[in-house]
Amino acid sequence: MAGLTLASRSAERRAYSPWREAWRRYSRHRLAVVSAVLLLILVLAVVLGPFVWRVKINEIDIVAGLQGPSLAHPFGTDDLGQDILARMIYGGRISLAVGLAAMLVAVIIGTVIGALAGMSRGALGHGLMWLTDLFLSLPQLPLLLLLIYLFRDGLKQVFGPEGGIFILIVLVIGGLRWMPVARLVRAQFLSLREKEFVEAARALGASPVRQVVRHILPNAVGPVIIAGTIDVAAAIIAESTLSFLGLGFPPDTPTWGRLLFDAKDFLDIGPHWALFPGGAIFVAVVAINFIGDGLRDALDARRVI
Repeated sequence: MAGLTLASRSAERRAYSPWREAWRRYSRHRLAVVSAVLLLILVLAVVLGPFVWRVKINEIDIVAGLQGPSLAHPFGTDDLGQDILARMIYGGRISLAVGLAAMLVAVIIGTVIGALAGMSRGALGHGLMWLTDLFLSLPQLPLLLLLIYLFRDGLKQVFGPEGGIFILIVLVIGGLRWMPVARLVRAQFLSLREKEFVEAARALGASPVRQVVRHILPNAVGPVIIAGTIDVAAAIIAESTLSFLGLGFPPDTPTWGRLLFDAKDFLDIGPHWALFPGGAIFVAVVAINFIGDGLRDALDARRVI
């Protein structure tokens, strides 16, 4: 009888896992599940699209300029007769890559600064939070435009027109989005460093680095993931804003924001040119935000679902 009880308990332990419980809680959030499916479709479309839709992005057909959606051009054409679907597929990879890369930069910087501030009990923590508050008080869009204007020519010469602008936009957007992550990580560290399991590790002689890596950071990863999803959406909007203002990628690089910039003078005779890239930005940003809401519900054990 005792053997059966132990076997049943071990089976229950194997059946339960934190990730399985997180997925169960996430799946209860229907909008988050639908958003994840939409985002997956969007990613697959921009990654696998060139293998299916083989129209060249720079193929010009003046006769077919500003045509609406048709079988030959499902999303229509621009003023030069270039296929908008092909250009959206190409530009979508850049826009999503900028969002993901800028998110990684913001999360890495924010996690390092937040962890140092959370573990420090002296002037270092106060100084890092002062620095964080200073960055939060800066007007982000004017500063973003200024940095792009100052450094884009130099990076273009070193890494090429597309590579230089990609690196600059990622570093600038990520470098101006780390502050919320740092504040979240610091708050988590201040709470977790006083918990019993951290006190036990400290009493057993664990170094501060081991305490952070093995005990505190894994338990603080939930808010970081949530903040990271929000940063992806913010980075996509920032890149689209820069491209729309003409300070993003070169004119021959059709990011979603650049397509909107090129379409702004033809809204009365070719609204489809702006509708499709604008709709792609809208779907991507809303889907990522709902995914963030679902992750918040799934990773917060205090919420009852």
